[in-house]
Amino acid sequence: MDSIEAAPGVGNAAGRWAFAALIGGNIALSLGAMLVRMADTGPTASAFWRMTLALPLLLIFAWREAGGRMPPRPAVLVAAMAGIFFALDLAAWHFGILQTKVANATLFGNCASLLLVIWGVILARRLPRGWQAAAIWLAFAGSALLMGQSYELSPDYLVGDLFSLFAGVLYTGYVILMQRVRGTLAPWTALAIASTVCVPILLGTALALGETIMPQNWTPLILLALTSQIVGQGLMIWSLPRFSPLVIGLTLLVQPAVAALSGWIGFGETLSAIDILGGMMVGAALVLIRLPNRAARPI
Repeated sequence: MDSIEAAPGVGNAAGRWAFAALIGGNIALSLGAMLVRMADTGPTASAFWRMTLALPLLLIFAWREAGGRMPPRPAVLVAAMAGIFFALDLAAWHFGILQTKVANATLFGNCASLLLVIWGVILARRLPRGWQAAAIWLAFAGSALLMGQSYELSPDYLVGDLFSLFAGVLYTGYVILMQRVRGTLAPWTALAIASTVCVPILLGTALALGETIMPQNWTPLILLALTSQIVGQGLMIWSLPRFSPLVIGLTLLVQPAVAALSGWIGFGETLSAIDILGGMMVGAALVLIRLPNRAARPI
């Protein structure tokens, strides 16, 4: 895309549905951290089951979507590469969670938001102005408030912080590749290919780390597959071609806000006035990014 604005048509009814799908997908994805904590398998093993349990439905949806026709080979290769990025992202982030504080892992893992905004500016060759600039500042300031109180810089957490940061970089690559391939592949087809590639990588990583693979309680893993992979990724991948990387990056910041809320509801974690203010700032940014914007300044 050659603009940091949302794709054409996002101002009409279809565009509003697409934006709602993008937000809804991120809300569903934000529930994943809580479900991973509830699972009685290792963290990477839970990612493996997320993919494996969702895969039969994804393959059925993809087959119906494509009418039984095989997709073009070049597009399959791009979607497969996206799957490699996604699998490594999950493995790195889940490993990072074990080596650092959850707040640190969330902060560094969320660098994908900033990287996608930068990527959008590079593609457009224009700096955001007006409401877009205000939305960017509000979104990142709000996220900093949400995570800043719990974040702790310490040499003890260096390995986990680096793995979480690496995970954010990998997720950025995944989103960029999936956005590109969506010009050729329908959403369920692209997601099914990427998910299929993830399964052996995640299983191999979980085995190498000596994690518990087989669960005693399947409920959190089934919910993880449904909410994160089918609903969350399904809605996000469907909406990707309709928005610029800048908009996609900002909407990723919904995840820490909802994760903080789910931690309060599910685990009794305290929400301070600063946490609430941060969440409100992220919400305001998502409103501002939808407003008409004056021309951006070339760079």
